[in-house]
Amino acid sequence: MTYFKDVISKKEIILVEHKGTSKLTDFVANEVRVALVYNGIAHTVMLASPRDLEAFAIGFSLSERIVSKITDIKSVEIEHVEEGVIIQLEITQRCFMALKHQRRNMAGRTGCGLCGVAQLEEAVKPVIKLESDVSFDIQNLQTALAEIKDNQSQFELTGATHAAMGLDNNGTIIDAYEDIGRHIALDKLIGACASQSIRPPTAVLLTSRVSFEMVQKAASANIQILFALSAVTSLALELAQRSNITLVGFCRQGRATVYSHGHRLNLERQPRLSQVI
Repeated sequence: MTYFKDVISKKEIILVEHKGTSKLTDFVANEVRVALVYNGIAHTVMLASPRDLEAFAIGFSLSERIVSKITDIKSVEIEHVEEGVIIQLEITQRCFMALKHQRRNMAGRTGCGLCGVAQLEEAVKPVIKLESDVSFDIQNLQTALAEIKDNQSQFELTGATHAAMGLDNNGTIIDAYEDIGRHIALDKLIGACASQSIRPPTAVLLTSRVSFEMVQKAASANIQILFALSAVTSLALELAQRSNITLVGFCRQGRATVYSHGHRLNLERQPRLSQVI
């Protein structure tokens, strides 16, 4: 079994075109099993890109509400084994007892949503309603869109990763994390902010669709504005409305679709922006 520590591998491939075939070297995004273990008890196995795994472990713990704050995490230890990566987290006894009470077995997959939840009610966490204390000029979204390529080095080579990008008020991308899993990329961004004691960015731009768990993670991390290059799902929209999260999909140069809580956005002089409220 092959284990990768690098995020990208070179592979020999055969390119088939109408002119014939040719042998080339291509780049492939590496994917590893990552086991999260809390206080010695295995919790879940996810498939992820093998970079920024401490940030992922912290972000996952926060966004899944296993811990309520980063100080609930006493230590994070990463062990590389033949089968993948084992991340040992030591959390407070209070958090561990709560985790044991609601413990579930999950098997992560690329692009998964709510992976392997044993009972449907376990998928729905209490709704967090965010206070409206940030604002964003929608025109500044164009700045972020123009910077995407410079913040997706793995995608440029492989075409196989998603990114979660933190934006400031000017639309500048201040932090970006890539992963084969869109939800893991968001966890990495959340974990990095928490570990560096940085408050959540003004907005987050996702290079993927927005589904239920992405909004749920955003609410847990007090991310009030979510921009996405792709579509949103019905459950994502429903949760965004209940959580007071501004949700914007189909973001392109010169246009976007505002699905919920557009009050945080300056929408003046934007005739091509559609709103679904």
